[in-house]
Amino acid sequence: MKKLLIFISIISLLMPLMGISAEEVKKENNTNSNILAKNAKSAILLEESTGEILYEFNSHEKLEPASMTKMMSLLLIMEAIEKGVISWDQKITVSSNASSMGGSQILLETGEQMSVDDLVKGISIASGNDAVVALAEAIAGTEENFVKMMNDKVKELGLNDTNFKNCHGLDEEGHYSSAYDMAHIGRELVRHEKILEYSSIYETYLREETSKKIWLVNTNKLVRFKEGVDGLKTGYTEGAGFCLTATMKRDGMRVIATVMGEPDSGTRNSEVSSMLDYAFAQVGIKKLLSKNSVVEKINLSKAKIDEVGIVPVKDVNILYKKVDGEITPTYEIKLDDFSAPVKVGDIVGKLYVMNNNDILNQVDLTVNEDVKKCNLFELYWKYLKNILGGNIKF
Repeated sequence: MKKLLIFISIISLLMPLMGISAEEVKKENNTNSNILAKNAKSAILLEESTGEILYEFNSHEKLEPASMTKMMSLLLIMEAIEKGVISWDQKITVSSNASSMGGSQILLETGEQMSVDDLVKGISIASGNDAVVALAEAIAGTEENFVKMMNDKVKELGLNDTNFKNCHGLDEEGHYSSAYDMAHIGRELVRHEKILEYSSIYETYLREETSKKIWLVNTNKLVRFKEGVDGLKTGYTEGAGFCLTATMKRDGMRVIATVMGEPDSGTRNSEVSSMLDYAFAQVGIKKLLSKNSVVEKINLSKAKIDEVGIVPVKDVNILYKKVDGEITPTYEIKLDDFSAPVKVGDIVGKLYVMNNNDILNQVDLTVNEDVKKCNLFELYWKYLKNILGGNIKF
């Protein structure tokens, strides 16, 4: 245990980035070398499940994010649907404020009603400013309230380079983000896997059975022309230039690439495509444990159940450099001092993934079922059963 604590205390000094080391990334930034997205103002490439950064260049520079802003809007929309605030088949009445939005739109009219499902299509595929404002108002009452929710979520995620002034991404003073923050917002968004059913659609129609039929074509051309790409969000304004956060999955590994300030859409798409190829050429992923893997079973003396399983809060993955081949890691766990009641999702300890003397990753632990606390009668009965069963001796 003492050895483990020593490792933990120096993790920031010893923990390597799998694929490209932290020192290599630091050297690239210090020498202003942008080898993967030569025309971008900033760029970042990361593996989704571990959050490991495989490449970055000026990733914390604050820039206009354009319609990549809508990733945060979509994140809050997905959360609102999952919480029951709105539902997929609910009809939203479009306000005059929403219908008056400029820029990219799906031509909503004041008073028109459209389902949440179709509005999410309009945002994810066609980047509809009118659609995102309509949903923002439905969730928060006003766009201003929704923008406050966006900024609160930024703080919750621990991101420091972002301030939103609107939910759509049109240039506005004080509206900015960074490649780092955009990639991590995208990482949070893809955890709501249903959004990928929308962002991966290349073309579809809205109001198909009406005289107001509209054809939607995805602004992210990579979803059609690059196998494995299933999102996420493009952006363009005069101030922002051409931006893109793209995600791609292959062989069980998902990566996210973000570029900002590209000179044109062709260059943007080409450089993001190269970044994605670079990631899959450099690193592979190995699943050590799933989020359902019981790593230990423990007894809680005052709990209604005799035993509860300890599980990771998410799949435990590690990256390895393909040039080095797969590694065979181990893990150690450290549980907090806790007792009933405890619920699934409550953090009860940490799991440390080890390779020889290096800590490669750490993941929070939780319980695999809710555990209620015994009342006095139940506690007495449990004690009596232990005596009768010979578990307690005098």
